[in-house]
Amino acid sequence: MTRRDLGKLAGTGALMQTRAAQAGTAAYTGALDGFEDKVDLREFDPVFYGRKLHDAAPLRLRFRASERREAEKWQRELRAKLVELLGGFPASRCALAPQTLEIREFPGYMREKFIFHSRPDTLVLGYLLTPRERKTPYAATVCVPGHGRGVDDIVGIDDKGQDRATKDGYQHDFAIQAVEHGMAAVAIEPMAFGCRRDPVTKKKGLNEAACSPSAGAALLLGQTMIGWRVYDVMRTIDWIETRKELDSQRVGCMGISGGGTCTTFSAALEPRIKAAMISGYLNTFRDSIMSVSHCIDNYVPGILQWAEMYDVAGLIAPRPVFVESGEKDRIFPIAASRASFERVKKVYEVFGAGGAVEQETFDGPHSFWGKRGLPFLARNLGVPAA
Repeated sequence: MTRRDLGKLAGTGALMQTRAAQAGTAAYTGALDGFEDKVDLREFDPVFYGRKLHDAAPLRLRFRASERREAEKWQRELRAKLVELLGGFPASRCALAPQTLEIREFPGYMREKFIFHSRPDTLVLGYLLTPRERKTPYAATVCVPGHGRGVDDIVGIDDKGQDRATKDGYQHDFAIQAVEHGMAAVAIEPMAFGCRRDPVTKKKGLNEAACSPSAGAALLLGQTMIGWRVYDVMRTIDWIETRKELDSQRVGCMGISGGGTCTTFSAALEPRIKAAMISGYLNTFRDSIMSVSHCIDNYVPGILQWAEMYDVAGLIAPRPVFVESGEKDRIFPIAASRASFERVKKVYEVFGAGGAVEQETFDGPHSFWGKRGLPFLARNLGVPAA
């Protein structure tokens, strides 16, 4: 290439920059640049399209009851439909075949690592944390982590597999916090996290979730990851019933983010859960799951034909439930969290149980808080104050 050719290229580049500056154009964003006044850009927006469809969705089983008997009938119908939408549960339950792998002592609690079969060929890993200086049998709370490294994130284990002194991360070791409030914490590894991942995903690191292949497989089979995880919670309660130091009549469930999803659906469908704490989840499908980028494990095909998220949460009534949300949560917008809670509260009021449902919002992002929620859960599981 000659100097003259280089000069021409430079000249051409300079000319293009000059023209762009003269036109006042910004960086190229797509084929519609410069045509904004000729088209309605919203009609190219799939989120806008989805929201329009949501606004017209039938929600055939949304809550309309005005008295308790009618509300109970609504719950029966929606529960049956929800089980169907999740893909159903096994007709029979396999033997748990539980096994204790390790027991360790800590200053305020004992920690037992255990496994059991949830389904044939499907093992669940869990940790049982039991408080010292408390009388047995303990009230037990199933603790379900959200996206991250899995159960390690809530039982005080760092990314080297060592004990950590501080409650790190957005989940703040809430299973340890539960045991500090006098409850036994039964923390389980959700499917697609931690040790419950495929070898290809494991090679990508501790924080890489296997939700895409796993939840995708569930959908291809006409099932859902939510349904799989809810069934794990049900089997965890079966395991609790085998432990004499745990009170199977005082079982709670709690979780943050994806663990909040699992808690919501589990408490809605499992009557053995006597109280629940939902952190960083309760919102609307419209404003969160279908408007903000979320993991595939959040989706239930066809659910908006029947109900919104607050209807699902309404199935927990009249059992006590506490909801907390960060006011700076970017994936579960606070305005929709507040509006959804008001809908849930109306269900509780029809049941005559308005005092059994509470919400706390806090000045923070998508994270576990627990300031009022943990005492609420302990109190409603009959845990005496320390």
